[in-house]
Amino acid sequence: MSDNKKIKVLFRHRSMEMGGVEKVVLSMLNHLSREKFDFTICLNINQGELRNEFPKHIRKVFLTEGKEDFSKNPLIQKLQLAKRKLKLNKAEKDPRIADKLLNEKYDVEIATTYSIYKSVLNSTNKNSKKIAWLHSDLTLPGFDAYREEIFNNMKQFDYIIYGSQQCKDALDEKFPNEKFPPGKVVLNAIPIEELKVKAKAFTLESGDIPTFISVGRLHFRKGYRTLLETHKKLLDDGFIHHIDIIGDGEDYEILSKRIEELGVQNSFKLLGTQMNPYPYVKNADFYIMPSESEGWPLIIAETLILQKPILATNVGGIPEMIDHNITGYLTEYSEEGLYNGIKEFLTNKNIVENIQENLKNIEDRFDNKKIFDAVEEIIETVLKK
Repeated sequence: MSDNKKIKVLFRHRSMEMGGVEKVVLSMLNHLSREKFDFTICLNINQGELRNEFPKHIRKVFLTEGKEDFSKNPLIQKLQLAKRKLKLNKAEKDPRIADKLLNEKYDVEIATTYSIYKSVLNSTNKNSKKIAWLHSDLTLPGFDAYREEIFNNMKQFDYIIYGSQQCKDALDEKFPNEKFPPGKVVLNAIPIEELKVKAKAFTLESGDIPTFISVGRLHFRKGYRTLLETHKKLLDDGFIHHIDIIGDGEDYEILSKRIEELGVQNSFKLLGTQMNPYPYVKNADFYIMPSESEGWPLIIAETLILQKPILATNVGGIPEMIDHNITGYLTEYSEEGLYNGIKEFLTNKNIVENIQENLKNIEDRFDNKKIFDAVEEIIETVLKK
């Protein structure tokens, strides 16, 4: 441990686009003890809507500039992107580059997601304890090509924090012979009072047409392509409704083009990234999460706090968060499953009213202090070993 009595902890993360993991990182840095720990966050790219949201007592270091700092000239921007890529590749091969920027020795180094595991493992500080955070279900087919590499990285850490019980249990069940380090499930904390205030930050006009809202990255695993096709089928069958999506990502152009092809521009809208999505969630009739895969999605917990009826696919850690037909509605990931779920919300008032009634005391489920205490205990215990 360092001489100044505080435990020096380094978080490593890629960038700060709006997302669940980014919110978890901010939550930890805002609430873990300042008396016990001295925190630094190191970003590979100083990019994203949340890049300036770190509390003032946190030291932030970054390896490269974000797109926000690039030229508006397309040609110059391409050159800047190419230069950044070279710089990141060089930093990946030579960890001394990050060490020079940080100019500090840490007691504990934490990798926030599997994409950053290598950065922590390649640290030249061989005396630091290393903790990995896992938010994903690595048993899914999408991980087949690089699962072995992730496993090899995980085995080199001193400890694993699992973001949901499901992602830990799935690994234990499907890969019982893999020898991973000790680990514990720690759910994501929810800033309940702050969330309520943000949800009232501004008001939106309410229409007469039932509206579903969704917040997420526009990535194929989030299921928005499937949701769009389902939406069109429901409209064709006479079930009138609107769907609004908050978020951005690599599927934006694909979805935009398909929206035009289907002629649903007025009923299926991409609202882009919103720094405060909660008034939109509060104003909508229902929340929908059509994901093909998930860990423990923070937005589900936040929507429960806002007492909004949720329709979600029965994947990842979502069943840990929602009791089917009690605090929400779970369906299989498919056009048929989403079709039936949306239809149920549009036509069965009893189900919706029952869910709304059961959400009135939902806050009692969330114990943030217990979550922060667990992370602090993990850091202290790992350091003593």
